[in-house]
Amino acid sequence: MRPEILNVIIIDNDSQLHASYKSYFERYDDFNLSGIYNNVEDALNEFESVRPDIIVLEVTLPKINGIEGIKLFRKKDAKVNIIMASTNNDFEIIKKAFKYGANGFLTKTVTRKRLYHALNSIKNEGAVIGNDIAKKIISMFQPKSYQSFSERENQIIDYLSQGATYKTIADKLFVTTSAINFHIQNIYLKLNVNSKSEALLKLQEIG
Repeated sequence: MRPEILNVIIIDNDSQLHASYKSYFERYDDFNLSGIYNNVEDALNEFESVRPDIIVLEVTLPKINGIEGIKLFRKKDAKVNIIMASTNNDFEIIKKAFKYGANGFLTKTVTRKRLYHALNSIKNEGAVIGNDIAKKIISMFQPKSYQSFSERENQIIDYLSQGATYKTIADKLFVTTSAINFHIQNIYLKLNVNSKSEALLKLQEIG
């Protein structure tokens, strides 16, 4: 039985990449490149005739950017799969893309192998995310460890970053508030700051 062939369109204003995308799809058996565009407007105009299953959409585009384009394509077809592509892996952009309904996000440059993996993941799982972005998201939920601080100081820094009070930290670490205050004074000394707000700002700059 012949596998289902999905129609894909690419929207990327870098015309030099168009030839690469066309070359990639010549080697794919289960994906068909139905159109390649420089902007969202042209893709929208041909949407009804092309009927894509998957859209690979560049974030940075003239007039209508990729993030805004997600909503417009969703109005055309609520079930269409959208993979965002960008040279910028800033978390705020990634977060906004998923908030608006993207199914995946890839950082450029997108190779033939990475694109096929992304398309295949969308086909089978309904979602895809690049390894570099996955690592970035995971790191945001892991406690930071600063080399210039002891293990205990790093624990205290983690709690301070979460807004915990001295007493809360002391209770969680099973020590006295005096001990916490001692460690925090050492943290301030190493950072050359005089307050919690200054310390957190300095740590953010370091991290």
